Parts: sequence; C-alpha cells; structure tokens
Amino acid sequence: MTLKEALTTLPQYILPHHFLSGLMSKFTHSEIKVWKNLMITQIIKFYGVNMSEAKEQNINNFASFNHFFTRELKSDIRPITSVENAIACPADGAVSQAGLIEQGQIFQAKGKSFSTVDLLGGDEARAQPFIDGSFTTIYLSPKDYHRLHMPIKGSLTEMIHIPGRLFSVNNATANSVPGLFARNERVACLFDTEFGPMALVLVGAIFVSSIETTWHGVVTPPSTDSVRSWQYQDEPLIIEKGAEMGRFNMGSTIIVLFAKDKVKWEANFKAGKEVKLGELIGLA
Repeated sequence: MTLKEALTTLPQYILPHHFLSGLMSKFTHSEIKVWKNLMITQIIKFYGVNMSEAKEQNINNFASFNHFFTRELKSDIRPITSVENAIACPADGAVSQAGLIEQGQIFQAKGKSFSTVDLLGGDEARAQPFIDGSFTTIYLSPKDYHRLHMPIKGSLTEMIHIPGRLFSVNNATANSVPGLFARNERVACLFDTEFGPMALVLVGAIFVSSIETTWHGVVTPPSTDSVRSWQYQDEPLIIEKGAEMGRFNMGSTIIVLFAKDKVKWEANFKAGKEVKLGELIGLA
C-alpha cells in the first residue's frame, strides 16, 4: 500500500458508509432544477461524459441527477457482438482483473484475493459450479453508462442480496482493502446458460444509492443484517444476450463468473483495458 493509497483508504474504515450513501441518494434524486442541473453540469465537465451518445442530451429534461446518471444510450450506439459463441461485454468501463478462479480464490490485486464462497454470500453450494472457472471484474467510473446487460442469453435461477460495507471500489481501495468485493454490499444473480452456469455480481460502493434489476426493481436500499434470496427455478426468467438486466444508481463494479473450461477471454482482455458494452471479450 502506497502512502497515497493509505490516505485514501484508511479513513473509509471509520466512515458511516450507509448513512453517507443515504444522504447522497437524497441529493441525487432531488428534482430541484438548479441543484440537479449544477450537479449534472459539473460531472459532465469533470469526468468528460460523452453526451453525444445519450438518447436524451438536454440536461433540463432529466428529472434528477440520478435520472441523468442512469441515462439511456442511443439505440445503435453499442452494437452487441454477433460472433458465434461470443461473450459480450456487460458494461462500459475498465477491466479491473480477468482470469481463472484458482483454488476457490478470485484475484483482486497484487497480494490480495477473495473467495467465490464469500462473494456469493457464504454458501458453498452456490460457489461449487464455479470451482476452477473464469472471472472478470469490470469497474464503472462516473463517466460511464451505468446500465448492465447480459453477456449471453441466460435463464435466471436465483438472486441474492448480500449486505456489507460500502468501500470505494477504485484502484486505490482494490490495492489496499483485503477482500474488497466480498466485503461490500452486493446483488448476485445466478443464471443457467447454454454454456453452463453464469453469475453476474453487482457490487455496491460508497455513495452508490441503490442497485436494481429489471425484473425486481430496486433491491437495495434498504440494506439488511442478513442475506436475502429470491428463487426463480419454478418460473425461470429468460433474458436475451445484450438485454438490460440491471443498473447502478451511482457507479460501481460488476463481476462475471463462468464455470471451468467454458470461457476463454480474448488475449487483450486484461487489467487496465477500457471496454464498451456489447464488444467481444471472450468465446464460449
């Protein structure tokens, strides 16, 4: 841990994460025109948001900052790869890590990993299908499109809300906080696909006011003290490749898991690479 990373990370251990995120939620959902327009303008300017890609480009037409943050893109701006057996990128962002799950551990950063069991809520049965499988972690920055889409067609079998902290998920905290992604609050969605089981894990972070899915709506908040689960085996929900499946109301990280020998990531799909929704990132 560098001095800069320590100064960035250590104060977060004592911050009231959920209280601060609740306050941020009030601000980001405010419909006071002057306030929400100021926030939108500053974020566009500071992070270089490309509004030419947005379906709605007039900031006056966004009801709130959150409405802007979860803005829809133009229908043709992110084509979904049509390559046979292709895995499509589920989000705009940057690759934090990608590789193999080794001895039940997912690589986070140099010297740090976290277990698949912990990531999926402490249930070994949920983690078992992903033993020696493949994973990728994709970070969404404030400038990115914040809706999440299906990498391949899948049938939803279970959704799990796992309570936790809300550390930042940038590079500094990934390098500094042990087990970061298995400590933060998250929503794990398990799917059956023609290429075997797949998990999409939506990880919360400081100031992320909520996580929602297209079939359930807002999952969190409220947060809880224990794991919650929704079962869909009796009436599986089939979601097509490229279809929207969820969104972050404020930004964070998505982790994708596949079973052993089911996916081979593209050679250039590695840590630090910027990616766009729909592009080919691997083959099944």
